[in-house]
Parts: sequence; C-alpha cells; structure tokens
Amino acid sequence: MTTDSAAEAAAREFEEHRGLLTGVAYRMLGRVSDAEDVVQDAWLRWEGADRSVVREPRAYLVRVVTRLAVDRLRQIKARNESYVGPWLPEPYVTDFGAFAAEPADTAGRAELVDSVSFAVLVVLETLSPLERAVFVLREAFGHPYAEIAAMLGREEPAVRRMAVRARRHVEEGRPRYKAGPGERRDLTERFLAAAAGGDLERLLEVLAPDVRLVADTGGRAKAPLRELFSAAKVARFFHGVRNRATTGWTYRPVEVNGGPAYLVLEDGVPQTLFQAEVADGLVRTVFLVRNPDKLRALAGPRG
Repeated sequence: MTTDSAAEAAAREFEEHRGLLTGVAYRMLGRVSDAEDVVQDAWLRWEGADRSVVREPRAYLVRVVTRLAVDRLRQIKARNESYVGPWLPEPYVTDFGAFAAEPADTAGRAELVDSVSFAVLVVLETLSPLERAVFVLREAFGHPYAEIAAMLGREEPAVRRMAVRARRHVEEGRPRYKAGPGERRDLTERFLAAAAGGDLERLLEVLAPDVRLVADTGGRAKAPLRELFSAAKVARFFHGVRNRATTGWTYRPVEVNGGPAYLVLEDGVPQTLFQAEVADGLVRTVFLVRNPDKLRALAGPRG
C-alpha cells in the first residue's frame, strides 16, 4: 500500500468512528468546542500511530478520546470554579445524524438521549473525571468493565466500584419524572405561546407549582443568577421578559440534547435557548442558556 493510500485508509477509518468519538467526548465534557478539540487531537494521534499493531481501531480510538477527555475535564473543572451563576452544558443539536454510532432501536436511542440531556449532564458535572468516564462508557455506550479498565489504566474491581458510585449519584440527582416526545413537544409549544404572548394566566396553567428555572449566563447576559422555584416566580420572570421584547425577536424550533427546544433570535442573532422538562401535563423544569459563547454554534444549521 502506498503512503497516499495508507493515509486515505486511515482517514476513512477515523471518519467511520467520528460520530461515536464525538458522542463520548461531548458526554464527558458538556461542551461542543472542547469535544471537537479532543476528537481533533485524537485524529492527530491516530494519523501518527503505528496502525499496523492496532487490532481494534474502534476500541483504540475510544481509549484515546477518553483519556484526552479526562485530561481536558480536569482543566475545565478548575476553570469552572469561577463560573458566574448556574452552569448548563453547551447545547448540542441532536438530530442524531451527527451520532453515526447511535442505535436505531427505540430502547437504545432512549438511553442515549437520557445520557446527553441537560439534567443528566448537570449531574455528571459533579462527578470526578474518572467516575464520569466510567459512567459514560458503561451506561451510555455499554462497554464491558474489563475494557473500561484497560482504557483508563485501572484495575477492573476499582472500575466497578466507580461505576456503582457514579450510577448511584446520577440516579439521586436526575429527574424522577419521564415524558414521551409528543407530550414534551406539545407542552414546550404551549409554554412558548404563553411566554411569547405575555399571558400570565396561561403560563401558570402549564407550570407545575414547584417548577424550577435554571439560567446559564456566565455573567454575560441578564437572567437570574440563582435558580428560581415556584410557578409564580417563574411566570413573573417570563412575563417581564415579554414586556422587554422587541419586534426583531423570532423563535426557531430545534432539537438539542435529545429534546425539543426553542432558540430565540434578535435580528437573526441567537439570544436565548430554552428547553423544558415535563411530566404529568406540566412543565417541571425550564433550562435557559443565555451565555453567548454557548449559543454561537446555533446561529446557523449544523451539518
């Protein structure tokens, strides 16, 4: 095989697994740009590796991405100590064309959707980097414990213990309510209509009494710097936002992190992304992303 054809074969092999690698990196890091950087670093290592001794390229590449993501996550955690206000993941458009390795079956897709949701990624942010890696590889992608141990350079019993701790922590922190895609989409649309129309009464009708609002601004936009609790407080907040609306506002439906959401643009520039967690016919949690750095990638369609 010539040098050129070997390079082309290496590129094809890597592209075959790019969706999987991006999925692992994003679930580890919660940031699109960091995940893309990690995948690019993995490509450089793959390009320079002695591929003749790599028996399983998929496992090799996942190992490389996981280790790079663990290192990056340690840096990010130190950086986040000074983050202003609540933190939410950077929204990722999940039409699942971008996740080439995602299963087509309903149960498998549901598990992957759950592992990339805002609610779960917020909980994962509280795990140690190694616990997060173990949880993502085991729970989201189903890797055997022995394989995860080899990837992380740890003994299998230690990996099993980390998995138990991580699973327990996530189960304690994730929402206990579930809703089907249709119910979630319907309530999201009703919520938007009430909020955009400044209809306080209709807002109160769709909000659970103990609804929670979590807004991520990074200190760079106006929104509550602490979580709001109760239908009355959340409804008043959105009623006030509507009163400040301009004629340049438009609303674009998107699917991010496995669920329906709306992007609010002002004169074509993304200003806010909101997504709702719902159950039993009511909105239980509202996530707002207003940090402009986390909205930049949503300005146009993603491929």
